[in-house]
Amino acid sequence: MEIYIDRLNEEDANELYAFECKNRAFFEQTISSRGDDYYHFGTFMIRHMELLKEQEDAISSCYLIKEDSGTIVGRINLVDIDTIKGTAQVGYRIGEAFTKKGVANEALQLLVKLAPEMKVTQLHAKTTNVNIGSQKVLAKNGFERISVSEEISADTSEKLTLYHFKRNL
Repeated sequence: MEIYIDRLNEEDANELYAFECKNRAFFEQTISSRGDDYYHFGTFMIRHMELLKEQEDAISSCYLIKEDSGTIVGRINLVDIDTIKGTAQVGYRIGEAFTKKGVANEALQLLVKLAPEMKVTQLHAKTTNVNIGSQKVLAKNGFERISVSEEISADTSEKLTLYHFKRNL
């Protein structure tokens, strides 16, 4: 399967909402929930428009991962972009039907190539301790684990163990 990343835009809202709803239970197995509100279309649209505003303000750059037919198979983002420090946080999620096919690895490679265009020279990422797949993708793409922390999920109040990664470009 060939994939590409496509910058998030307003027209993606309906298809992205369907993707998020379809994969909610799968995502929540390894990452904290976005909360029930996120899955109400009105709330989703507010958050979608906020992401687009963050892109406009150059503090984030969000992409949909699509297969050659144009179907959304995941998302990948650079957020908290700080052009002074040259840093950004990487985040991604792959739909259940598309895991274990190299999608996250390939999408991350594509995003890493784009980062310097946004004046980013150091990428940070974090994942839960149970998300082994994500840890492998990060390591395969040159990220090194730099620390471990515990946090309480704002949405579910569950205690999470997080692994923090970094990669210099």
